Amino acid sequence: MTRALLAPLLLTGLAGCATPSLTLLPSEEGKQGAVAVLEENGVPRETVVSELNSRTSLSGRPRTKSIDPSKLSAGQRALLQALPPAPVRLTLYFREGTTRLTPESEPGLDFLKSEVKARPGAEIQVTGYTDTLGSDADNDALSQRRAEEVLAALAEQGLDRDMMSAVGRGERDLRVKTEDGVREPANRRVVVTVR
Repeated sequence: MTRALLAPLLLTGLAGCATPSLTLLPSEEGKQGAVAVLEENGVPRETVVSELNSRTSLSGRPRTKSIDPSKLSAGQRALLQALPPAPVRLTLYFREGTTRLTPESEPGLDFLKSEVKARPGAEIQVTGYTDTLGSDADNDALSQRRAEEVLAALAEQGLDRDMMSAVGRGERDLRVKTEDGVREPANRRVVVTVR
């Protein structure tokens, strides 16, 4: 069913192209993914595009080739330049059992303010975490309060609350893996993502 739904979307997105093609660009985090073309006209096949800035034709027998940036047309360069800037992520750390930032993390709020002001229409995601000291329920609540505290601090600096969201993840996704009941400063954090 998924293939049946994807094919019309792909063809619609490529309408007007002389030879439909697929180009692999970096993700917003700058990481590399891959795309597989699995079938054409019901005939199973597999073509994988896994090299950044490479392209494959979606008609005939697909062949992948690298793109030389110096040979891009003005329209292609304009399209790449129109992509939004990569997101910025900043990790802020907290004192044990509190919603107070460590002194080393406090300047991060000014950095975030300037980063948001440089991005019209920016979206901010604030995600709070804890170490494994305390119960799951307490850590969920504390991580949420930490995220909301950072969100409130950014709002006090004049950033629009409507473009920000806060979520607590408790002791899930530990930065430093530990057993339960372990104090670990690197896990007491908030990650702020600005897109």
